Order: sequence, then structure tokens, then C-alpha cells
Amino acid sequence: MTLPRKDLFDIPEGMIYLDGNSLGPLPKGVAAAVQDAVVAQWGGQLIKGWNSCGWMAQPAVVGDRVGHLIGASAGSVVMGDTLSIKVFQALAAGLAMRPDRKVILSDNGNFPSDLYMAEGLIDLKGQGYRLKVVDPEAVADAIDDSVAVVMLTEVDYRTGRKHDMQAITQAAHGAGAVMVWDLAHSAGALEVDLTAANCEFAVGCTYKYLNGGPGAPAFIYVRPDLADVVKPALAGWLGHAAPFAFDQTYTPGAGIERMRVGTPPVLQMAALEQALNVWDVTTMRDVRAASVALCDLFIQEVETRCPALTLISPRNGAQRGSQVSFAYDNGYPAMQALIARGVIGDFRALNVMRFGFTPLFIDAADVVQAATILQDILDNRLWDDPVYLTRSRVT
Repeated sequence: MTLPRKDLFDIPEGMIYLDGNSLGPLPKGVAAAVQDAVVAQWGGQLIKGWNSCGWMAQPAVVGDRVGHLIGASAGSVVMGDTLSIKVFQALAAGLAMRPDRKVILSDNGNFPSDLYMAEGLIDLKGQGYRLKVVDPEAVADAIDDSVAVVMLTEVDYRTGRKHDMQAITQAAHGAGAVMVWDLAHSAGALEVDLTAANCEFAVGCTYKYLNGGPGAPAFIYVRPDLADVVKPALAGWLGHAAPFAFDQTYTPGAGIERMRVGTPPVLQMAALEQALNVWDVTTMRDVRAASVALCDLFIQEVETRCPALTLISPRNGAQRGSQVSFAYDNGYPAMQALIARGVIGDFRALNVMRFGFTPLFIDAADVVQAATILQDILDNRLWDDPVYLTRSRVT
């Protein structure tokens, strides 16, 4: 298909939205789907909706649709809870699979919340467990027979640097370790093949490139051969084999169902399910090819127009996710000035200006215009204004 498909999204007139790597825009049809879930389903069916509207099956049904985008087989992905909860589940299950090992290995490009969850799990377990954090380039060499679980985010949230999923998973397995991938910046942005990678676990969120909306549920993947044997550390009611038997003791559900924890967020799931319809009219291959081209063009335009900025993302598109990041000492106020001009990116400490490129609603003209506006802001020091220098709670 020809990209972009701006007609599929409700984006304010005149806005160039380069922040889909943080929060995807509103796909058309989502508002109506949520209204139906509120008025016709919740309002009209009340408690009957769990059966008549299929609410209880949502996590698996939507999970399969997400699974299709990340190379997962049917029945291996389930939705629900937050990404941090899913990280905790995957890590705990991975450690239980290697009881004679004590190390969780990650890198300093991982999203901090993943590292926080690892630290919390380690504090909870005690018994000599520890988190080892290395540079992204040093991960492969750090995998040895002390490592129980390798936990990485495929695409670095700051720089967009992309790990080689296949190679690192093979290295982890070669050393006898369990592999956990966080796909928060991959799902909906680039081609992922979990089946080919053969990793044990993968997790991710759906409010970025999958456009599920703020607070959209996370997902967890368990390799099919492990789904009936992994031990859920969070033994939630809806992960029970028979929730409505109300047994006093926990019996894990069959397969991926055991990785469910709490009540599914029905309204958020309705939004996400409708948002996923966007992927019925394109392929990840087409999206990825267009993404690389847009990012390459942006790098060229910004480096020509804005020499004060320093590229920190990989120049080679094959080694990069769907974002471009530049370092700039006045990056925060410069980004606020850019946002005030209708070009929406974001800032990450300490000095990173971050731009996400989603070919579903961004084209080459948007890229050139964004770089032109950025040039004007820098050349004329328009960022040097108290309005832009004051930090907001969310950057």
C-alpha cells in the first residue's frame, strides 16, 4: 500500500506528530468503539457483558492480534496489566527456570522501569541474586554461566540503537540463560519474529506504535513449549485454571492464560482492539522500509540545517529503531519551542531531543518542514525564553 494513511488518524490540523514512540495518536473509529463499549455494552448489558460481549476473552483475542505483528504463534500472547507487571512476571519465571544461577543481565540502555522491577524482585528474593548492567555493546561478552536471565529492550528508548535479537538470544541460550525481550519500542515499529528468535519470553506496551491510547494494556509472550510449565510468580485470580470455582488454593491456568493476573481493562481493550484495525491495511515490512527512509531524510536535513545538534542514534538504519535522537545542551527548551510551533517530539535526560517516525501518518514533507522549523528555532535562539526553560512534570 501507499504510505502514509493520514486519513486513518485524528491528528490536529497543522500538527507534525513525531512522538508516536511515546504515545500513538488517536486512530479514527476508536472513539466510537469506546463509546459503544461504555454505552451499549457496559450501560446496556451491565454484568452480562462478561459473557454477552466477550469481555473475559478479550485478553486472548487481542493478544493474538498483537502476536501476529511480532511473529508469535496463536495462543502465545495475552494482554493485561502494565508493562512493569509483565516484566516482573517474565523475570520471575525466568529465574525459576534457572534456580542454580543468580544473575540478571541487562544494559544501561534499558528502560529504567525494567531495571527497577529487576531490583525489586532481587530484594524480594534475597539469596544472593544480583543485577548486572553493562553497556549495550558489551552484552554478548557478558553472558556467561552465572547468568540466569538476559533482559533487554530491543530498541534503546534514548538513542534508538537496535540490538540483534537473533544473535543475542543465541548467545544467551549458548550459555544456558533464559532470554527476555522488551518490545516497547519494537511492536508496530519494525519487523519482529519471536518464533524465529526462539526467546523464552517477550513483553511490551501498546500505547506507542500500536496506538492503544494512554494506559493501554501491556502484553506478555511465552514460548509455546513453556506455556504449560512456567510458574506465575503473580498468582492472580484470572490466571487460575478455574476462576469461578473459587478454590482457596491456586492452580495455574492452561498455557498463556496462567500469565493473566487481574481483571482485564475492558474499555482500554476496546480502544486497542479498534486501533489494531490500522494494521489490516499495511504490512510491517512496508512500515519498516518507509520508517528507515524517513529517519534517514530527517538525519540529513537536521545535520545540514542544525550543526549544533549531535546525532546519537545509529546512522545505519538497520541498526536503528523508528526514532532519531540528537544531543543538544539546550535540548529541553528547544524541544518546548518546537512543540509550541506544532512539531511534537520529546526530551529525555540529560540532553536528548527525541523524534519518532511513524510512516502511517508521517511523510517526507513533514520531515522537511519539521527540520526547517527546528533550524529557525536554533538560528534565532527562540528557545531562550522563560516559558520554555521551565521544566514540566512530563518531558
